Amino acid sequence: MIIVQLITAVFGLVLVFFVSKRVSRQRKRKRLLAMPFPEEWKQIVQKNVPLYNRLPDSFKEQLGGLVNVFLAEKKFEGCGGLEITDEIRVTIAAQANMLLLNRKAHYFPKLRTILVYPDTYAAKTISSNGTVTIDGQSVRLGESWQNGPVVLAWNSVTGGTLNIADAQNVVLHEFAHQLDQEDGTGDGAPILEHRSSYVAWARVLSKEYEALQSKKKKHRRAVMNKYGATNPAEFFAVATETFFEKSKQMKKKHPELYDELKNYYKLDPVEWL
Repeated sequence: MIIVQLITAVFGLVLVFFVSKRVSRQRKRKRLLAMPFPEEWKQIVQKNVPLYNRLPDSFKEQLGGLVNVFLAEKKFEGCGGLEITDEIRVTIAAQANMLLLNRKAHYFPKLRTILVYPDTYAAKTISSNGTVTIDGQSVRLGESWQNGPVVLAWNSVTGGTLNIADAQNVVLHEFAHQLDQEDGTGDGAPILEHRSSYVAWARVLSKEYEALQSKKKKHRRAVMNKYGATNPAEFFAVATETFFEKSKQMKKKHPELYDELKNYYKLDPVEWL
């Protein structure tokens, strides 16, 4: 009986600790969301993120609060000799948090650290032909680990950000993977608001994914980057890039896919043009 009482007491203390910690985090986030976006940060975003300049004023204000929270909670680390500056932190944070605009934000809960290289970097790869395991390397612009960091190449960040018409934005791409991975699996199906939404999501994205695979195989032109034909997870990430940067073309050529992404992100980028 005494042991049961001790276990109950310990469990109660642990529960109180976590509840208190959660309430404290929510209060801190509320303060950060309400804080003005520093003028020097706003100037960085206006210069480095042309997509920001398209946003309605209400979204710009909302994005400033999200960036405040993001930079308070996430750690940036420079790799390959890169020194992390406010320009790097704010430029990346502003793009990442566009994915959280106008909806209930979970602030990328599994993410703690963003690693930034100065240029494209080489990552170790392991492949197998069925009998032999082969170690190698591949050059990368960025990557997203399910329970680890997001890794980005700064020159790819700036290149993809400034060219708003190419639908190639490594920050939007890798942070779309973070959203996809929140349910524990990177499969091209992020957590949707309603269970009933998964049927339409699966139908539309599967059809569009197969169509992109066909275009890649036949060397036909496509609105979306054909890297999206790699697998469903990459398709969702590429579709996200296209949704934000080539919204008009996507809506015209792929209306059902555009509507699914509009319902998910609670945004209509065509209205910003």
